[in-house]
Amino acid sequence: MKLHEAIEKLLQQNGRPMTTSEIAYELNKNKWYQKKDGSEIQPFQIHGRTRNYPQLFNRNGSTVSLIGQKNIKVSSPIIQTEKPKTKITEVSKNLVLLEKVLMNEKNFKNASDIDNLVPSNSGLYCIRIKNYKVFPEPFDRVLEERKHNIIYIGIASQNLKKRFLNQELRANGHGTFFRSIGAVLGFKPPKGSLKNRANKKNYKFSTSDESKIIEWINKNLLVNWVEFNDDFESLETNLIQKYLPLINIAKNPLSVKELSDLRAECVRIANS
Repeated sequence: MKLHEAIEKLLQQNGRPMTTSEIAYELNKNKWYQKKDGSEIQPFQIHGRTRNYPQLFNRNGSTVSLIGQKNIKVSSPIIQTEKPKTKITEVSKNLVLLEKVLMNEKNFKNASDIDNLVPSNSGLYCIRIKNYKVFPEPFDRVLEERKHNIIYIGIASQNLKKRFLNQELRANGHGTFFRSIGAVLGFKPPKGSLKNRANKKNYKFSTSDESKIIEWINKNLLVNWVEFNDDFESLETNLIQKYLPLINIAKNPLSVKELSDLRAECVRIANS
């Protein structure tokens, strides 16, 4: 039985929506699906697998239900069990698996197709470019030398939908990635737009330019995310230092100077 089939069977049997944590717990207990490496199923794997089968599953944050399944709560006896302490080796194994799920190119989706898919939970996200040649010099050359198409890795410590989708990809708020990608593409903020603002660095582009940047993002970028709620900073730092994403500046030992210069120019224009 495949994982999505086991999830479907469990939801049919319970007759109600379940959280990803509940599903993972029950499947680890009933053994309907077992991983090749023998490790336990994790909630983020349930999230990822159900996301790949929108014809079968409805998803609302961390809650999963079958298409057409009514939101009926079925009372069941509460079994008090002592949760075993997680060993450090198990945590390490889970983080390795989480990285594999996040970075696996097969899991990436077109940026234009995700507005109704991104959950409102905390997590990490990764952004790739379909063809590095659409970048201007020297950014195309840098990606060619690094032999990958990874351009950004970030964290949403509270809400992926708000931080990753709305701010970074849709210009609703102050997204670090959105400001950087706009600068790389040659866009500039309106002159003096930060002059009377308390924050002198969070420049924004004009509404028309934001629309052009979003159109470019939807056409050229691939994205993926995983739900996560633990030591964000350490994991993000490790991933950035390992993959050296093009658009990451902080924590990146090989950050691109030209990107910092373009951002500084945008800040100067917005404050002039």
